[in-house]
Amino acid sequence: MKRTAVWNSIWNWFWLVLGILYFMLPLLSTLIFSLQKRRNEISLAAYQSAFADPEFLHTFSFSLELAVLTIIFAILLIVPTAFWVHLYLPRLRPVMELLTLLPFVIPAIILVFGIIGIYSRPPLLLTVNKATTTGLLVAGYIVLSLPYLYRSVDLGLRAMDVRNLTEAAQSLGASWPRILFRIILPNLRTALLSGALLTLAIVVGEVTLATFLGLPAFGPYLFLVGQHLAYEPAALSLVSFGLTWAAMGIISLLTSGVTGRQAQIGGGH
Repeated sequence: MKRTAVWNSIWNWFWLVLGILYFMLPLLSTLIFSLQKRRNEISLAAYQSAFADPEFLHTFSFSLELAVLTIIFAILLIVPTAFWVHLYLPRLRPVMELLTLLPFVIPAIILVFGIIGIYSRPPLLLTVNKATTTGLLVAGYIVLSLPYLYRSVDLGLRAMDVRNLTEAAQSLGASWPRILFRIILPNLRTALLSGALLTLAIVVGEVTLATFLGLPAFGPYLFLVGQHLAYEPAALSLVSFGLTWAAMGIISLLTSGVTGRQAQIGGGH
């Protein structure tokens, strides 16, 4: 028994180290490459050049705004839908899973040409100004995030007793919005964070939708920089990776604080 436990521990550490190496080695090689802009010298010249371009902060901040809007509206769309399916329409769960897998089947180029074809002519002329075009881009990002966010929410709902929680809340006089925002959403915090992380990564790195809709997002900017320069794209990729994780860390801290206060209120009652 002890020998089996030792071997299991060794195998667990082996796969853990292998997974860390698999994810960290590409980042390490990118970092080393980004520091070699000056021949035979380790320097931050590529980072200085990247930061000197005002388009970097402009496009990255714009993509972060798009990511936040995408996450908010996707949660408002997906959570009530998945909750209702789990509670009253469980037979539609396979249909929902199939529908949310369509972004894997339909390429982003087809999606953006469909958006342009429908919304660039009357009566739905929405590509004539930045505000409405941004709305169309957010809608496209919501579609791209469906496979990840819906499955995260679906797994989170399966892990809780949705029916008993809902019936208990209704017996205490809670309304449907109160059930969703004070009971269901706090219990989905971990699932929503994992889905939001994937959504944020998709929005920041996406190129096709923003390019054809003509909006100054970070993905098209990084693509254009990569066409003419070698070291700056590597530096920008690492910086965007770090900023993305920092943004997710802030979201996690804010969400955990809100959830902790809600738990204290619930315990007090």
